[in-house]
Amino acid sequence: MNTHHLPQQAQVLIVGGGPVGLTLAIDLAQRGIDVLLVEQRPQGERPEAKCNHVSARSMEIFRRLGLAQTLRDTGLPADHPADVAYRITFTGDELSRIPIPSRRDRYTATQGPDTGWPTPEPPHRINQIYLEPVLMDHARATPGVRILAHTRVEDFAQDGQGVSAQATDLDSGATLTLRCEFLIGCDGGRSRVRKAIGATLQGVDVVQRVQSTFLRAPDLLRRARHPPAWATFSYNPRRSGNVYAIDGIETFVLHNYLRPGETDFESVDRDASIRTILGVGADFKYEVISKEDWIGRRLVADKLRERRVFICGDAAHLWVPMAGYGMNAGIADAMNLSWLLAGHLQGWAGPRALDAHEAERLPITEQVSRFAMNHAIALQKERESVPADLEAQGTAGEALRAAAGKALYDLNVKQYCCAGLNFGYFYDASPLIVPDGESPPGYTMDTFTPSTVPGCRTPHVWLDDGRSLYDAMGDGFALLRADPQADASPLLDAARQRGLPLRVVDLVSAEAESLYRHRWVLSRPDQHVAWRGDALPADPLALIDRVRGA
Repeated sequence: MNTHHLPQQAQVLIVGGGPVGLTLAIDLAQRGIDVLLVEQRPQGERPEAKCNHVSARSMEIFRRLGLAQTLRDTGLPADHPADVAYRITFTGDELSRIPIPSRRDRYTATQGPDTGWPTPEPPHRINQIYLEPVLMDHARATPGVRILAHTRVEDFAQDGQGVSAQATDLDSGATLTLRCEFLIGCDGGRSRVRKAIGATLQGVDVVQRVQSTFLRAPDLLRRARHPPAWATFSYNPRRSGNVYAIDGIETFVLHNYLRPGETDFESVDRDASIRTILGVGADFKYEVISKEDWIGRRLVADKLRERRVFICGDAAHLWVPMAGYGMNAGIADAMNLSWLLAGHLQGWAGPRALDAHEAERLPITEQVSRFAMNHAIALQKERESVPADLEAQGTAGEALRAAAGKALYDLNVKQYCCAGLNFGYFYDASPLIVPDGESPPGYTMDTFTPSTVPGCRTPHVWLDDGRSLYDAMGDGFALLRADPQADASPLLDAARQRGLPLRVVDLVSAEAESLYRHRWVLSRPDQHVAWRGDALPADPLALIDRVRGA
C-alpha cells in the first residue's frame, strides 16, 4: 500500500540522471543552488553503450567542474589510437584513416587534423558507460546535490511560488511529494516533462535507422590486419557499418546502417550483418551484450520552457549524433540554463534572464541539427553508391579503392575534427547581449573564425604566466582588460551594487593581441561575449542591468 511522506524540498528539481542532468546538477550546486535529482534507473545500473565522444566545449565545462582529468583517465587504454579507419570490412583492406591522438598524447600531439585546438581541453573519446559513472560519483560527492535513484516522477503542477511533483519510489511503491522552485526535464527523447508542458517535437521524424549491437568479441582485434582505431567503418557493396572500440580489448558497439526499405530492425538478420561488417566467417565467436537499435531524427521542440519548467538535452531535441553533437548539445543547453537560473535564484539576474535561455538555445539547436542531418544524408548517399567492383583485383580496383578512401576521408574529417561546431556558434538574438553593429563570422562544421563580436565564444588564449584564460575567468562574469593600468572600478562598482559576480582578468598574453581588438571585453559565465568597447560605458549600471536581464 502506498504511503505519503513529508515533501522533499529543493530549489531545483532535475528529472533525469544521464550526463546532461548530472552535469547540470553539479554545476548548479557549485553555484550554491540546492538540487534534487530524480533518476528512474536503479543506482549502479549500467548506462546504455552510446555517446562515444565528449566535445571540447564539454571538456572545458568538465575542467571548470574539476572533472576533466578524471574523465581523461577513463575509457580506452591510454595508448589506444583514437583514429577513425575506413576499410572494406573490419578485418579487410584499409582505404584511409583519420589520425586522432590517443588520450596519452591528447595535450601534446601537433600533427594531424585533430590537433591545435584553441582550448585548454581538446575532445575526449569515451563511451557513456564510462562517462556517466564518473559524473554520478562526482554528483553524489558534491555538497548541495541529493539523488533519488529508482524513482519516477509521475506528474507535477505549477503555482506562483514553485512546482509540486508527485513521484513513485520504484523499490517500495511509496508515493513521494517533491517541492521545488524550478523543475528541469533532462529525461530523454520520451520526456514526460516535455509532454506535460505541451512542447512538441517538429522536424524530420526519420533520417536513418541503425541496428546497433553492443558485443563482446575477444578474438576480433587479433583477426584485424591493421592497427586498431577508435572507430572503424566497413564500406563495401554488401553491408556498410561502423564499429566503435569501447574498452580497447574485447567490447565494441557495432552500427549496421539499414538500407532504404529496411524499416524493421528485427527483420534484418543481425548475425549475418555483423559477420559481413566484420568480415568474419561462421567460426568467429562473439556475445551480444545488448541491442541498442536507434532511429536518427531531426526533431526540435517548439519551446523549451513553460513558466517554471524547462527541458534540456534529448527532451528538447533529437537528431542524428553526427560529430558527437547529441549529448554534447544537451550539456550546452544545461550550462546555458544553469548560470541564468542560479543568478535568478540568488537575486542578481533579472526577469529577462530566464527568457534568454530559449531565445539563445533554440536557434543554435536548429543550426546544429541541420548540420547533423545534412551530414548524415551525405554519408547515406556515399554508402548507397559503393562501386560494385570496389574489391576487384588489378589497377582498376586499386584506383577505385584509392578514390573511395579519399572521398571518405574528405567527407568525414569535417565531423570528427569539428572545430566549427565547438567554437563557431553564436547568440545573435539574445536580450542579454549588447550588439555593436558588427556581424558574427559564419562557421561550418569544421571551420570558424575566433571573434569577440558580442554573442560569440570568448576566444581562448594562454596567458603569459602559463594559465588558461578560462581558468583565470572562473565561473562568473569576467571583465577582460587589455591594459592592466586601466581603471575598471566603475563597472566593478556597478556589478557590486547589483550583486552580479564579476572579476577583472588582465589579458597579458602575446596570443591575445591578434584576437582582442578592443580594450575591454565582458565575458559571461558561459564564456560568450556579452559586450566589448574601447572605453567603459558612460552608464555602467545600464550595462550591468542589460547583461543580467533586468
